[in-house]
Amino acid sequence: MNQTKYIFVTGGVTSSLGKGIIAASLAKLLQARGYRTTIQKFDPYINVDPGTLNPYEHGECYVTDDGAETDLDLGHYERFLNVPTSQANNVTTGRVYLSVIEKERRGEFLGKTVQVVPHITNEIKQRMQLLGQSGEFDIVITEIGGTVGDIESLPYIESVRQLLWELGEQNGICIHLTLVPYLAAAGELKTKPTQHSVKTLMESGIKADILVCRTEHELSDEIRQKLALFSNVKKEAVIQSIDASTIYDVPNLMLQEGLDKVALKKLGLSEKNTPDLKQWNEFLHKLKNPKHEVNIGLVGKYVELQDSYKSIIESFIHAGATNETKVNVISVHSEFIDADSAAEQLKNLDGILVAPGFGGRGIEGKIDTVRYARENNIPFLGICLGMQMAVIEFARNVLGYADANSTEMNDATKHPVINLMEGQKDVENKGGTMRLGAWKCTIKENTLAHKIYGKTEIMERHRHRYEFNGAYLNELEKAGLVASGVNPDTKLVEIIEIPSHPFFIGVQYHPEYKSTVANPHPLFVSFVAAAVQHKNK
Repeated sequence: MNQTKYIFVTGGVTSSLGKGIIAASLAKLLQARGYRTTIQKFDPYINVDPGTLNPYEHGECYVTDDGAETDLDLGHYERFLNVPTSQANNVTTGRVYLSVIEKERRGEFLGKTVQVVPHITNEIKQRMQLLGQSGEFDIVITEIGGTVGDIESLPYIESVRQLLWELGEQNGICIHLTLVPYLAAAGELKTKPTQHSVKTLMESGIKADILVCRTEHELSDEIRQKLALFSNVKKEAVIQSIDASTIYDVPNLMLQEGLDKVALKKLGLSEKNTPDLKQWNEFLHKLKNPKHEVNIGLVGKYVELQDSYKSIIESFIHAGATNETKVNVISVHSEFIDADSAAEQLKNLDGILVAPGFGGRGIEGKIDTVRYARENNIPFLGICLGMQMAVIEFARNVLGYADANSTEMNDATKHPVINLMEGQKDVENKGGTMRLGAWKCTIKENTLAHKIYGKTEIMERHRHRYEFNGAYLNELEKAGLVASGVNPDTKLVEIIEIPSHPFFIGVQYHPEYKSTVANPHPLFVSFVAAAVQHKNK
């Protein structure tokens, strides 16, 4: 078996430079050359997983098939590579320490003093190599969260240093992502922050093999030469990463810069062939040359931070390209909508999506939004909490149960059309205890859901605690709300729709987690098509 090769991606100067997109783009190019590639993310925060973080802190929480609550960068990895990730692809400091402390409590260290080096670093190194040792990958890209020089990143950087030494020449390299800022007053790009950042990395014992420079202006030959000299890298290994109109341009930009070639050369691997990006570029062409345009309202309570709904926004990009339609996602804050203002705020929309969320804030606005979409025949998609709001709205305004609610919002409601699953009632810990990961759903024939998916068995990813209350199913169905998708084992309702409406569907799962460039999600594709149709009427 060939030795798996490792690429470590570190960041300097500032966070949010786009390490995840660079890692995903490089992986895409290596994959397109025929190498089996995967990406993993190591996050320096002490939360055991991002599941307990408010979306304002860290953007959305992404969920994998195996039910891991992970960093949103894993979404980029899946969207670019079209390969599912798992629990092994995302590790936090909290998880590492928890594991080491549990081993210490079990007496596995035989009375030794447990320390950051070697115990924590050994645990990190072991986890860094898990995917590589599976035999499924030729190249493993590891993204280290945070910024070089942060106190919390030190154990990771030290682990990378040890690992590079252990793996030996040509088996591991480090790509360092930095910022080359433009100072308007001086009218020039500045290399000093990069020099300092590379120096900080070298103080930790790691020499950057490749420098990726985020910049708003083209890097001149002179600047590349200077960066190469002062950062101790070859000139062809100084890669410019300039602002792009869409993240999906980045693989092509990295191809032009030769990032994949330099990486392969340093790893002692052959280039194999020119990357096959035919399908990727067809997607890009459609994305940039739309024939239609629609406005779709994204109604949620975290709309100030776009990253809170990252996967939904990306799903609209994939579905928009499929429909050759530019989708303008209009953020609507559910806290500021009520029955009186709904028409004013929603009247110019061609489609309405009510977003997922937790807790009671802003839910009445979501219910008023659903009512407006239902009564005015506007294409509607409700996801997770959005689907539950659709059930509550229908129970209140069609069945006439004025206090219908979810026990999450009001545990004294006389009509708990959404309530807690039996298995959840005794759960005290919030982290990782919801219905998570991929679950089966059986779809009824001759329904909108069946038309969208074209099949009767699907698997979709979940992240929720409350469920549709089956006790109300008959009443709701008689009144015109159909349960068109059900979990075959638990009989829990997964999909609801209103057949008398042109396009009204709510799903208990998160379709946005599975949408990729190569496989746009059918629900989003159909929803965008319905919005185009609605607009043309």
